[in-house]
Amino acid sequence: MPAYDFTFYHWEKTTPDKPFLRQPFGDTWEVYTWAEAGQMARRLATGLLSLGLPEKSHIGLVSKNCREWVIADIAITMAGYVSVPFYPTLKADAVKELIDIGDVKALFAGKIDDWEGMKDGVPSDVPIIAFPHYEGCSEIKEGTQWHDFLKQHEPLQGEPCPDLDDIWTIVFTSGTTGTPKGVVLPHYISESTKQVTEANNHLKVSLEGDNHFFSFLPLNHIAERVVVEGNCLRYGGMISFSESLDNFAKNLQQSQPTLFFAVPRIWTKFQLGVLAKIPQAHLDAALAGPDAEATKKKLRLSLGMDNIRGCITGAASIPEATKDWYKKLDIPIAEGYGMTENCALCSSLEAKQDRPGSVGKALPGAEIKIDPETQEIMMKAPYVMKGYYKDPEKTAEVIQDGWLRTGDQGRLDDEGYLFITGRVKDTFKTGKGQFIVPAKIENHFTDNENIEQICLVGLGCPQPIALVMPSEIGIAKSKEEINDSLCATLAAANEKLPSYQRVSTLVVTKDPWTIASGLITPTLKVRRNMMHQRYQDLLMAWHEDEASVIIES
Repeated sequence: MPAYDFTFYHWEKTTPDKPFLRQPFGDTWEVYTWAEAGQMARRLATGLLSLGLPEKSHIGLVSKNCREWVIADIAITMAGYVSVPFYPTLKADAVKELIDIGDVKALFAGKIDDWEGMKDGVPSDVPIIAFPHYEGCSEIKEGTQWHDFLKQHEPLQGEPCPDLDDIWTIVFTSGTTGTPKGVVLPHYISESTKQVTEANNHLKVSLEGDNHFFSFLPLNHIAERVVVEGNCLRYGGMISFSESLDNFAKNLQQSQPTLFFAVPRIWTKFQLGVLAKIPQAHLDAALAGPDAEATKKKLRLSLGMDNIRGCITGAASIPEATKDWYKKLDIPIAEGYGMTENCALCSSLEAKQDRPGSVGKALPGAEIKIDPETQEIMMKAPYVMKGYYKDPEKTAEVIQDGWLRTGDQGRLDDEGYLFITGRVKDTFKTGKGQFIVPAKIENHFTDNENIEQICLVGLGCPQPIALVMPSEIGIAKSKEEINDSLCATLAAANEKLPSYQRVSTLVVTKDPWTIASGLITPTLKVRRNMMHQRYQDLLMAWHEDEASVIIES
């Protein structure tokens, strides 16, 4: 098997003094060039090899996004090892489970909020390399400190590359329905993603290195790894990071990247942030006036998107109205659909394509079909996983005759455009025995600016019930205003729905939906099964309440 073309070496050699990694500290940005990052990665690689680990060992990576994450990932490949990244919000028991399942032999640990709640999950015989301390995060005193580890070892020489058939990374699924599964992605899968970018280049990535990426979605999630880190390593440019959630908007504004990848909730929050300062009616008037171009540029600058060549959204459905809103600011958003098991690549809808509700056509190299019995979306492509690590039974369940069963339901139109209609496991029966597909119903509520996220539940109830997390705009309003607005939206939605799909009650929950509470994933998708568990004892009482809108207090 030929060697993997590790293009980091190309940029390290041809653009050694160009900026590669930009890390913010307050109003100061520290920059590592390609050569500087290369020297660190080479020292880390020598250090990893000095640990005496077995060939092709698995190396864990647990940290929020930062420059050290990328450098460590590069070093793991240089040393011929396999990266196994974890979410930085995991607790000790989950970390212990993943280290065990993933056969992790050493661990990079870094920008973490609660190391105390995590560290007991790391076995004593697993060496730890601790990233430099970031203000506001836990200080990791265990193991060897980053700079000490670098000083102890000389840079690795040459340009070692693994074979294409060697494992590149093992990415664990969220594990919301049981034991997490490790998705095995060899280097040939990483290499095969090249054809996707170069065949249609929906992201407008410069193949000559003129790119500026902004990294904030979890790097242990395959989409961020491919879209941001992967494209930068392959095509050159630089990556800017966010210091913290509080400074995220400021850091993005300071960076003005050429590509921005975000999930729907982020796009919605940005939109609502603008509307909190400029009511929609005033904005519409400004965009229709003589200074429209100046207004658009000012808003793009404030959002950090004035240099944008490509924007993409994924992970969940985005309201068409949200895409239309950004289009008016000359910020067209492309849409991508994929999952960990296919390297986040299945279909895409270009920003210029007008196909409301669709996630586009199959990407180059991919085929898509719909299971006629379950309407499950099935796909095959060269970038589908090799399988689940040490789990042939689960692998056989999702890969059948070369086709990956995605778990999503959908349809294909006559032109090959894919429409997602729901999740196979999200579908539930009401007490009347009627099947409910939540996504179709939830889409009727997305235009209300008071709603940030919505989740339809109601297993066993006579009618579906909609749980709502209010937006910042909604939180700022009085209960009466919220009630009137939601009542109107609910009535309008129910008019369009068949009787068995009509929502009996809309409930504004008092508790926020957070990653820590387990109600949303680290990529900000709602965990419907957790919502069912959290609120199942209240559903019948809410259904029987005379009020159509209930605001918990």
